[in-house]
Amino acid sequence: MSGDCKTLKIAGRDFGCRTVAYAHGNKGRVYFSVAVDDPTDDSRVVSFSGENGKRADDNSYELPIDRMLLNSKERPKVNGLPAPAEETSTGLCRQTGNFAAKKVKDVTCYAIDSEGRRYELLFVSDGSPVNVRRIRQSAPSIQDPFN
Repeated sequence: MSGDCKTLKIAGRDFGCRTVAYAHGNKGRVYFSVAVDDPTDDSRVVSFSGENGKRADDNSYELPIDRMLLNSKERPKVNGLPAPAEETSTGLCRQTGNFAAKKVKDVTCYAIDSEGRRYELLFVSDGSPVNVRRIRQSAPSIQDPFN
């Protein structure tokens, strides 16, 4: 989604963002992931994550948040990529727009983790249609080294 982060707070600190993405995993977990504009860490990503999201009406979608995923360059790597810290949380994300036309108006999220840290997002779209990509996971192929 392209647009502007009006608000991005991570554990009470203000940040900007580069982009916001919505992702739906194979097992039903959903993420609103934010690439954080942090000049000291170009790997910083925060994700509001939950399950059982639903359409509230024709123009809005709500996702109950049950965990925050926090990623940065300091995180340990798994398969060469930083593995996010998971924080048990409670909260809600709401996305509004004309989904049939692939137009998002805005995304608002808030969450509080088990340590009392607060996370907030207000992202306002620039009106451009969202870019939809379907990524299908495939089984690894086994190549015969003798053939």
